[in-house]
Amino acid sequence: MSSVLDVVLLLALPASGKSEVRRYLAHLTPDQCRDEMHLGPTVQLDDYPYVHMMRRVSQELRKGGHDGVFFDSDDLPMKNSLDWGTLIELLNEDFDDLQKKNRPAPASAAEWLLARFDAARAKVGADPALGKLPADVRASLIAALEPESKQLLADKNAGIPDTLEGKTIVIEAARGGPDKSTFPLPSPLGYQYSLAQFSDAILSRAAILYVWVTPEESRRKNHERTDPNDPGSILHHGVPIAVMLGDYGCDDMEYLIGQSDQPDTVKFTSRGSVRHLPVARFDNRKDKTSFVRVEPSAWKADDVKALHDGLGEAFARLSRTVASKA
Repeated sequence: MSSVLDVVLLLALPASGKSEVRRYLAHLTPDQCRDEMHLGPTVQLDDYPYVHMMRRVSQELRKGGHDGVFFDSDDLPMKNSLDWGTLIELLNEDFDDLQKKNRPAPASAAEWLLARFDAARAKVGADPALGKLPADVRASLIAALEPESKQLLADKNAGIPDTLEGKTIVIEAARGGPDKSTFPLPSPLGYQYSLAQFSDAILSRAAILYVWVTPEESRRKNHERTDPNDPGSILHHGVPIAVMLGDYGCDDMEYLIGQSDQPDTVKFTSRGSVRHLPVARFDNRKDKTSFVRVEPSAWKADDVKALHDGLGEAFARLSRTVASKA
Protein backbone atom coordinates (compact mmCIF):
# COMPACT_ATOMS: atom_id res chain seq x y z
CA MET A 1 0.00 0.00 0.00
CA SER A 2 1.34 3.45 -0.92
CA SER A 3 1.69 6.01 1.85
CA VAL A 4 -0.82 8.83 1.45
CA LEU A 5 -0.15 12.55 1.56
CA ASP A 6 -1.52 14.22 4.67
CA VAL A 7 -2.22 17.86 3.72
CA VAL A 8 -1.93 19.11 0.12
CA LEU A 9 -1.93 22.81 -0.67
CA LEU A 10 -3.42 22.95 -4.18
CA LEU A 11 -2.10 26.23 -5.57
CA ALA A 12 -2.22 28.00 -8.94
CA LEU A 13 -3.35 31.08 -10.81
CA PRO A 14 -7.13 31.37 -11.37
CA ALA A 15 -8.63 29.02 -13.97
CA SER A 16 -5.42 26.98 -14.08
CA GLY A 17 -7.29 23.75 -13.44
CA LYS A 18 -7.28 23.40 -9.64
CA SER A 19 -11.00 22.80 -9.31
CA GLU A 20 -11.00 20.47 -12.31
CA VAL A 21 -8.22 18.46 -10.65
CA ARG A 22 -10.37 18.16 -7.52
CA ARG A 23 -13.38 17.10 -9.60
CA TYR A 24 -11.34 14.48 -11.45
CA LEU A 25 -9.87 13.04 -8.26
CA ALA A 26 -13.38 12.75 -6.82
CA HIS A 27 -14.25 10.36 -9.68
CA LEU A 28 -11.43 7.94 -8.95
CA THR A 29 -11.86 4.85 -6.80
CA PRO A 30 -10.27 4.87 -3.34
CA ASP A 31 -7.73 2.30 -4.55
CA GLN A 32 -6.77 4.48 -7.54
CA CYS A 33 -6.38 7.53 -5.34
CA ARG A 34 -4.20 5.65 -2.86
CA ASP A 35 -2.06 3.59 -5.24
CA GLU A 36 -1.77 5.95 -8.21
CA MET A 37 -2.07 9.43 -6.62
CA HIS A 38 -0.81 8.81 -3.05
CA LEU A 39 -4.04 10.30 -1.70
CA GLY A 40 -6.55 9.13 0.82
CA PRO A 41 -10.22 10.12 0.53
CA THR A 42 -10.02 13.90 0.26
CA VAL A 43 -11.43 16.55 2.58
CA GLN A 44 -11.68 19.89 0.82
CA LEU A 45 -11.03 23.45 1.99
CA ASP A 46 -11.13 26.44 -0.38
CA ASP A 47 -10.95 30.18 0.18
CA TYR A 48 -12.99 31.11 -2.92
CA PRO A 49 -16.38 30.90 -1.12
CA TYR A 50 -15.08 33.56 1.28
CA VAL A 51 -13.92 35.76 -1.60
CA HIS A 52 -17.42 35.46 -3.06
CA MET A 53 -19.01 36.45 0.24
CA MET A 54 -16.61 39.39 0.61
CA ARG A 55 -17.88 40.58 -2.76
CA ARG A 56 -21.47 40.09 -1.61
CA VAL A 57 -20.77 42.14 1.55
CA SER A 58 -19.36 44.91 -0.61
CA GLN A 59 -22.26 44.80 -3.06
CA GLU A 60 -24.84 45.16 -0.29
CA LEU A 61 -22.96 47.96 1.46
CA ARG A 62 -22.49 49.91 -1.77
CA LYS A 63 -26.20 49.57 -2.56
CA GLY A 64 -26.88 51.59 0.58
CA GLY A 65 -24.30 54.22 -0.29
CA HIS A 66 -21.70 52.93 2.17
CA ASP A 67 -18.04 52.03 1.77
CA GLY A 68 -17.69 48.51 0.36
CA VAL A 69 -14.98 47.54 2.90
CA PHE A 70 -13.53 44.75 0.74
CA PHE A 71 -14.19 45.98 -2.83
CA ASP A 72 -15.03 49.34 -4.40
CA SER A 73 -16.48 47.63 -7.48
CA ASP A 74 -17.27 44.15 -8.73
CA ASP A 75 -14.63 44.71 -11.43
CA LEU A 76 -11.72 45.86 -9.23
CA PRO A 77 -9.13 44.13 -7.02
CA MET A 78 -9.32 44.08 -3.22
CA LYS A 79 -9.16 47.46 -1.52
CA ASN A 80 -6.73 46.21 1.13
CA SER A 81 -4.13 43.61 0.12
CA LEU A 82 -3.93 42.44 3.73
CA ASP A 83 -7.17 40.59 3.01
CA TRP A 84 -5.05 37.92 1.29
CA GLY A 85 -3.99 37.17 4.86
CA THR A 86 -7.60 37.41 6.06
CA LEU A 87 -8.45 34.54 3.73
CA ILE A 88 -5.62 32.40 5.09
CA GLU A 89 -6.78 33.03 8.65
CA LEU A 90 -10.25 31.81 7.66
CA LEU A 91 -8.71 28.65 6.21
CA ASN A 92 -6.72 28.19 9.43
CA GLU A 93 -10.02 28.31 11.35
CA ASP A 94 -11.63 25.82 8.99
CA PHE A 95 -8.65 23.47 9.38
CA ASP A 96 -8.91 23.74 13.15
CA ASP A 97 -12.62 22.92 12.99
CA LEU A 98 -11.75 19.82 10.93
CA GLN A 99 -9.34 18.63 13.60
CA LYS A 100 -11.82 19.24 16.42
CA LYS A 101 -14.89 18.07 14.46
CA ASN A 102 -16.44 21.41 15.35
CA ARG A 103 -19.59 22.19 13.40
CA PRO A 104 -20.75 25.73 14.30
CA ALA A 105 -24.48 26.28 14.82
CA PRO A 106 -24.94 30.04 15.31
CA ALA A 107 -28.36 31.69 15.57
CA SER A 108 -27.46 33.80 12.52
CA ALA A 109 -25.06 32.48 9.90
CA ALA A 110 -24.53 35.97 8.45
CA GLU A 111 -23.69 37.46 11.83
CA TRP A 112 -21.30 34.56 12.44
CA LEU A 113 -19.62 35.20 9.07
CA LEU A 114 -19.23 38.95 9.60
CA ALA A 115 -17.67 38.32 13.01
CA ARG A 116 -15.25 35.83 11.44
CA PHE A 117 -14.26 38.36 8.77
CA ASP A 118 -13.52 40.98 11.44
CA ALA A 119 -11.57 38.60 13.67
CA ALA A 120 -9.47 37.34 10.76
CA ARG A 121 -8.80 40.89 9.58
CA ALA A 122 -7.64 41.92 13.04
CA LYS A 123 -5.13 39.05 13.10
CA VAL A 124 -3.39 40.33 9.96
CA GLY A 125 -3.49 44.01 10.86
CA ALA A 126 -6.49 45.07 8.74
CA ASP A 127 -9.40 47.13 10.06
CA PRO A 128 -12.26 45.01 11.54
CA ALA A 129 -14.66 47.45 9.89
CA LEU A 130 -17.84 45.37 9.87
CA GLY A 131 -18.24 45.57 13.64
CA LYS A 132 -18.12 49.35 13.40
CA LEU A 133 -21.09 49.67 11.05
CA PRO A 134 -24.13 51.54 12.36
CA ALA A 135 -26.61 49.11 13.90
CA ASP A 136 -29.24 49.62 11.20
CA VAL A 137 -26.73 49.17 8.38
CA ARG A 138 -25.36 46.01 9.97
CA ALA A 139 -28.87 44.61 10.51
CA SER A 140 -29.76 45.20 6.86
CA LEU A 141 -26.51 43.60 5.74
CA ILE A 142 -27.13 40.53 7.89
CA ALA A 143 -30.65 40.15 6.54
CA ALA A 144 -29.46 40.40 2.93
CA LEU A 145 -26.64 37.87 3.40
CA GLU A 146 -28.41 35.34 5.62
CA PRO A 147 -29.52 32.87 2.90
CA GLU A 148 -26.09 32.63 1.26
CA SER A 149 -24.33 32.56 4.62
CA LYS A 150 -26.54 29.67 5.75
CA GLN A 151 -25.53 27.75 2.63
CA LEU A 152 -21.85 28.48 3.18
CA LEU A 153 -22.14 27.28 6.78
CA ALA A 154 -24.06 24.16 5.74
CA ASP A 155 -21.42 23.32 3.14
CA LYS A 156 -18.64 23.90 5.66
CA ASN A 157 -20.22 21.64 8.26
CA ALA A 158 -21.09 18.96 5.72
CA GLY A 159 -17.42 18.82 4.75
CA ILE A 160 -16.28 17.90 8.26
CA PRO A 161 -15.99 14.10 8.52
CA ASP A 162 -16.31 12.14 11.75
CA THR A 163 -12.70 10.98 11.34
CA LEU A 164 -9.67 12.17 9.38
CA GLU A 165 -7.86 8.85 9.66
CA GLY A 166 -6.39 7.86 6.30
CA LYS A 167 -7.72 10.99 4.61
CA THR A 168 -5.92 13.75 2.68
CA ILE A 169 -6.89 17.34 3.38
CA VAL A 170 -6.74 19.46 0.21
CA ILE A 171 -6.58 23.23 0.66
CA GLU A 172 -7.11 25.27 -2.53
CA ALA A 173 -5.98 28.86 -3.05
CA ALA A 174 -4.70 31.23 -5.74
CA ARG A 175 -2.20 34.02 -5.17
CA GLY A 176 -0.19 36.36 -7.36
CA GLY A 177 0.85 39.91 -8.11
CA PRO A 178 0.48 42.62 -10.74
CA ASP A 179 1.39 41.97 -14.37
CA LYS A 180 5.11 42.58 -15.12
CA SER A 181 6.09 42.60 -11.43
CA THR A 182 9.67 41.96 -10.34
CA PHE A 183 10.53 39.41 -7.66
CA PRO A 184 10.33 38.95 -4.76
CA LEU A 185 6.75 40.17 -4.64
CA PRO A 186 6.20 42.59 -1.74
CA SER A 187 4.06 41.43 1.17
CA PRO A 188 1.16 40.83 1.39
CA LEU A 189 1.19 39.68 -2.24
CA GLY A 190 2.09 36.29 -3.60
CA TYR A 191 2.70 32.87 -2.11
CA GLN A 192 5.68 33.90 -0.01
CA TYR A 193 3.36 35.98 2.20
CA SER A 194 0.32 33.70 2.20
CA LEU A 195 2.23 30.49 2.86
CA ALA A 196 3.80 32.10 5.92
CA GLN A 197 0.31 32.95 7.26
CA PHE A 198 -0.81 29.32 7.40
CA SER A 199 -0.94 27.90 10.91
CA ASP A 200 1.86 25.72 12.26
CA ALA A 201 -0.68 22.88 12.41
CA ILE A 202 -1.00 23.09 8.61
CA LEU A 203 2.63 23.84 7.74
CA SER A 204 3.96 20.94 9.82
CA ARG A 205 1.99 18.51 7.65
CA ALA A 206 1.69 20.22 4.26
CA ALA A 207 3.07 19.67 0.77
CA ILE A 208 2.31 21.75 -2.33
CA LEU A 209 0.88 20.62 -5.65
CA TYR A 210 1.20 23.57 -8.03
CA VAL A 211 -0.86 23.56 -11.22
CA TRP A 212 1.45 25.24 -13.70
CA VAL A 213 0.08 27.49 -16.45
CA THR A 214 1.27 30.81 -17.85
CA PRO A 215 -0.55 34.00 -16.82
CA GLU A 216 -1.71 34.36 -20.43
CA GLU A 217 -3.23 30.87 -20.38
CA SER A 218 -4.80 31.62 -17.00
CA ARG A 219 -6.54 34.66 -18.47
CA ARG A 220 -7.68 32.72 -21.56
CA LYS A 221 -9.15 29.90 -19.49
CA ASN A 222 -10.75 32.34 -17.07
CA HIS A 223 -12.62 33.98 -19.93
CA GLU A 224 -13.60 30.59 -21.34
CA ARG A 225 -15.04 29.20 -18.10
CA THR A 226 -16.95 32.30 -16.94
CA ASP A 227 -20.68 31.88 -16.43
CA PRO A 228 -22.09 35.27 -15.36
CA ASN A 229 -25.23 33.54 -14.09
CA ASP A 230 -23.23 31.43 -11.61
CA PRO A 231 -20.77 33.77 -9.85
CA GLY A 232 -20.47 31.64 -6.72
CA SER A 233 -19.62 28.44 -8.59
CA ILE A 234 -16.26 26.79 -7.97
CA LEU A 235 -16.04 25.55 -11.59
CA HIS A 236 -17.68 28.41 -13.48
CA HIS A 237 -16.96 31.68 -11.66
CA GLY A 238 -15.09 34.39 -13.56
CA VAL A 239 -12.44 36.81 -12.34
CA PRO A 240 -12.67 40.37 -13.76
CA ILE A 241 -9.86 41.29 -16.16
CA ALA A 242 -8.63 44.14 -13.93
CA VAL A 243 -8.23 41.59 -11.14
CA MET A 244 -6.54 39.08 -13.44
CA LEU A 245 -3.96 41.72 -14.37
CA GLY A 246 -3.71 43.47 -11.00
CA ASP A 247 -3.77 40.52 -8.60
CA TYR A 248 -2.86 37.58 -10.85
CA GLY A 249 -0.75 39.06 -13.64
CA CYS A 250 2.05 36.81 -12.38
CA ASP A 251 2.84 34.62 -9.42
CA ASP A 252 6.00 33.85 -7.47
CA MET A 253 5.97 30.04 -7.30
CA GLU A 254 8.74 29.51 -9.87
CA TYR A 255 10.80 32.22 -8.17
CA LEU A 256 10.37 30.61 -4.73
CA ILE A 257 11.29 27.15 -6.03
CA GLY A 258 14.40 28.63 -7.66
CA GLN A 259 15.41 30.42 -4.44
CA SER A 260 15.16 27.34 -2.22
CA ASP A 261 18.38 25.72 -0.99
CA GLN A 262 16.73 22.28 -0.95
CA PRO A 263 15.52 20.61 -4.17
CA ASP A 264 11.78 20.24 -4.80
CA THR A 265 10.86 22.58 -1.96
CA VAL A 266 9.63 26.11 -1.39
CA LYS A 267 11.56 28.02 1.28
CA PHE A 268 10.05 30.81 3.37
CA THR A 269 10.03 32.12 6.93
CA SER A 270 6.92 31.83 9.10
CA ARG A 271 6.76 33.23 12.62
CA GLY A 272 10.54 33.30 12.84
CA SER A 273 11.08 29.72 11.64
CA VAL A 274 12.46 28.74 8.23
CA ARG A 275 10.18 26.29 6.41
CA HIS A 276 10.89 24.02 3.45
CA LEU A 277 7.61 22.69 2.05
CA PRO A 278 7.81 19.88 -0.51
CA VAL A 279 6.48 20.99 -3.90
CA ALA A 280 5.69 19.37 -7.24
CA ARG A 281 4.38 21.03 -10.38
CA PHE A 282 1.65 19.50 -12.51
CA ASP A 283 2.38 20.91 -15.97
CA ASN A 284 -0.91 22.15 -17.39
CA ARG A 285 0.56 24.68 -19.81
CA LYS A 286 -0.90 22.50 -22.54
CA ASP A 287 -4.45 22.21 -21.23
CA LYS A 288 -5.18 18.80 -19.73
CA THR A 289 -8.07 19.74 -17.42
CA SER A 290 -10.83 21.76 -19.11
CA PHE A 291 -12.64 18.66 -20.35
CA VAL A 292 -13.45 17.79 -16.73
CA ARG A 293 -16.02 20.59 -16.61
CA VAL A 294 -18.41 18.57 -18.80
CA GLU A 295 -20.27 15.47 -17.68
CA PRO A 296 -18.04 12.40 -17.15
CA SER A 297 -19.99 10.46 -19.77
CA ALA A 298 -18.54 12.86 -22.37
CA TRP A 299 -14.92 12.49 -21.26
CA LYS A 300 -12.61 11.11 -23.98
CA ALA A 301 -10.22 8.30 -23.10
CA ASP A 302 -7.15 10.13 -24.44
CA ASP A 303 -7.97 13.22 -22.37
CA VAL A 304 -8.47 11.13 -19.24
CA LYS A 305 -5.16 9.31 -19.77
CA ALA A 306 -3.18 12.54 -20.26
CA LEU A 307 -4.62 14.06 -17.09
CA HIS A 308 -4.32 10.87 -15.05
CA ASP A 309 -0.70 10.24 -16.06
CA GLY A 310 0.31 13.86 -15.49
CA LEU A 311 -1.25 13.99 -12.05
CA GLY A 312 0.12 10.58 -11.12
CA GLU A 313 3.66 11.67 -12.00
CA ALA A 314 3.35 14.93 -10.04
CA PHE A 315 1.90 13.27 -6.95
CA ALA A 316 4.56 10.55 -7.07
CA ARG A 317 7.31 13.20 -7.09
CA LEU A 318 5.61 14.97 -4.23
CA SER A 319 5.29 11.77 -2.22
CA ARG A 320 8.99 10.97 -2.73
CA THR A 321 10.01 14.43 -1.51
CA VAL A 322 7.76 14.16 1.55
CA ALA A 323 9.23 10.74 2.36
CA SER A 324 12.79 12.03 2.00
CA LYS A 325 12.13 14.76 4.55
CA ALA A 326 10.40 12.47 7.07
